Formats: sequence, C-alpha cells, structure tokens
Amino acid sequence: MNNWPQGWSDDNRGSGYGSADAQPEGARVMRQVRRGPAAPQGGGQSAPPYGVPPQQSYGDDRGQDGYGGGYDSGYNTGQVYGSPPGGGDDGYGPGGQRPAPDWRRRIKWTAITVVTVLVVTTVGTYFWADSKLNREVDLSKVIDRPEAGEGTNYLIVGSDSRAGMSAEEKKKLHTGSAEGKRTDSMMILHTGDNGPTLISLPRDSNVEIPTFVGSESGKTYEGTGRQVKLNAAYAEDGPELLVRTVEFNTGLHIDHYVEIGFAGFANIVDAVGGVEIDIPQDIKDTKSGADLKKGKQTLNGEEALAFVRTRYALAGSDLDRTKNQQKFLAALANQTATPSTVLNPFKLYPTMSAGLDTLIVDKEMGLFDLASMFWGMKGVTGGEGKSMNMPISGSTGGNLVWDKAKVKKLVEQLNNDEQVTVSGN
Repeated sequence: MNNWPQGWSDDNRGSGYGSADAQPEGARVMRQVRRGPAAPQGGGQSAPPYGVPPQQSYGDDRGQDGYGGGYDSGYNTGQVYGSPPGGGDDGYGPGGQRPAPDWRRRIKWTAITVVTVLVVTTVGTYFWADSKLNREVDLSKVIDRPEAGEGTNYLIVGSDSRAGMSAEEKKKLHTGSAEGKRTDSMMILHTGDNGPTLISLPRDSNVEIPTFVGSESGKTYEGTGRQVKLNAAYAEDGPELLVRTVEFNTGLHIDHYVEIGFAGFANIVDAVGGVEIDIPQDIKDTKSGADLKKGKQTLNGEEALAFVRTRYALAGSDLDRTKNQQKFLAALANQTATPSTVLNPFKLYPTMSAGLDTLIVDKEMGLFDLASMFWGMKGVTGGEGKSMNMPISGSTGGNLVWDKAKVKKLVEQLNNDEQVTVSGN
C-alpha cells in the first residue's frame, strides 16, 4: 500500500527519503542561525551546510553574518536601552536608580565657603574701619607722665565741635555757631579685671595748669600755678594739654584718648535706631533745645544731644548733667554692643561709619582698643561696673574743688586695678 501523498513518487523524492544520501529540497530548507562558525578541520573555510549560501565576509571579527558572530549580536550585551554606548556613566546606578547625594561632601564644601566669606568680610571690614579712624592726638608730646598702672584708662571727651555741620544742622541741633571747639564733657573709663569704672570730670573742676610743651609750637611753657576750669586746658592747647592737666592733677596715667563732636554723637544715635532711656524728670532747656517728659522713652539723635547737653534746667547744674551723660553713654554702648547691631550689616556699617568719621583718637589707638572701650561702657550698667563723679569737697570762685584725699585713694585703687570703694558726688 502506498502511504505517500499523491503526486509524490520515487522520481521526485530523489534517491529515497530518509536514505543516507538523501537531501531535502533547497527551497524548503530553513535557514539555520548559528552563533558562530565551527572551526574547519584541516584548515581552510568549510562550505556552508545544508545548502546555505555563503555569507559575505567583512574582514573583521564580526562573524560570517556581519553582525558580530550571529543575528543576535548586540542583543545579549547587557546594555540597558537609553544608556550611552559602551556602558558609559549616565548618572544612574545599577537598575537605573540615581545614586544618593553625598551630603557629607556638600556640607563640607558649604562650610568651607561660608568660613571663607566670613574671613574675607571680617578682614575687609577691619581694614576699612581702621582706615577711617582719625588718629590726630600725639600723646608722645605729653611730658612728665605718671607711671602706668594695671588695667587701661581712657579719657573720653565730648567736644562742641561743629566741624562739617551745615547751617541747617546747627539750627536743628541747637549748637550755635561758635568758632573752634571746647570740651562739653570729660570722663575717665577704667577697664580691668574688677569691672569697668566710669568717672565724670566736671568741666568746672578747679585744676592747675602744669608745665607743658605746645602741641604745635614745640615750645615749653613753664607752669605758674594757674588755677583754671578744667575745660580751659583744652581750649588753650587742645587734647595734649588736657591729658597733661588731667594726669598732673590726678596722678593717673591716661592710656588712650577718644573725642567725639556734636554731629558724630547725633549720627551714631540715629544709626542704631535711637536709644531707650528713662528720663528722671521733665526737662525743658531752650539753650540745648531739650523738651523731654519724664519716663522711659527712645531718643533720636537730636533729642539725645539735647539731653546730654542740658545744664541750666537741672537743679544740680554741671554735676547732674554729668550723671545724665554717664547714664546715656552707658545706654548707647549697651544698645550698640548687641547681636542685633553687631550681626546686622544694615545697622553695623552705618553705625561704624557715623562714629568713625567723627571720632578723634590718639595715634596708638587701635580698633581692638576702641572695641574694649565700648564693652567697658556697656559693662558700667551691666552689673559689674560702677559710675561716679569725681569726689568734690567744695568750690572756689565758682569752680568745683576735688576732695584730694578721696581722689588719691581712688587713683590708688585704679592703678592697682582693685575694686573701687571710693564714692563720688
């Protein structure tokens, strides 16, 4: 029985289906996919099996089919679609996940940047401020000086200088238009290990003008025992003679000199946004321009200048005025030396500029000395300091006479940097 499909015969089946030399029809042969050619035995290139036509050779290592050794070449390389050729870094880790940011590295470089900016700003501010100091007073011209003691002594002077003020400013601040300048207030600030001590020197104090060397002429002027008001020394030959007179009459060595005029004082107060102070009584003084009510309030620059200059509206005259000056200067320093001012460039730079433009200091005065003075002023009202007037024993010819015994004891305590126990007026 013939089981072959019709139309099939031995003739068109070849020499026998399934025989050893039987070959399937070329048109029906399925093309095989090979991973790579088998190495021919005995050298040379083997003929493609099963009637597969020879493949074009590219002369490289991509295989016979020209696609890297087979049709699947390039599909089993492990490459993730969308990644750059050659497995380059695209910013993502294994599995397509972006690696976590290196926060320690970022924090480190942020800290370095911040520190660098702070250092550069601080150094720049220091040199800027240092260049604005008016170092005009030469204490080397002061002769026969007392020996320096422990701690530091600053002579702080408020002058009635109107330098640089316009006619409108003079009218607004009630300063008048007198030529030259005189001392409106004088204080000694001592800083040391036992807290700061602020001592007011009434400008009406009776003192002797000693032998001195003229600050401009260089000529020696012999002392004649002249008795004058303390502010006359400044009027006669400026800061150098004032320092010489204070040292001669007290025996206290003055380390640094600081002077500020009317305009500078008012500008500093305005730069810090005003100063809060408790006014002890109603004050109305047509000469200083003060018109203030009793109680706690914030004074602007104009009001503050009027307050510290007020003299005739106070019962105690010059002694009461010096107490008001001490009180206000301590409040000003207390408000200036605060984080809200020091750490706020919008307050710090205007305040420094207003003060440094008008401050006159000695040639040896540095910014650190000035900062120490302000911290000392702040400490006067901070609980560890003390403020007082120079001890007075009476008056002569309208001048206030110092109590010599108390002054001697006070100077001794200051020179030894001891706690001050002497009381003043």
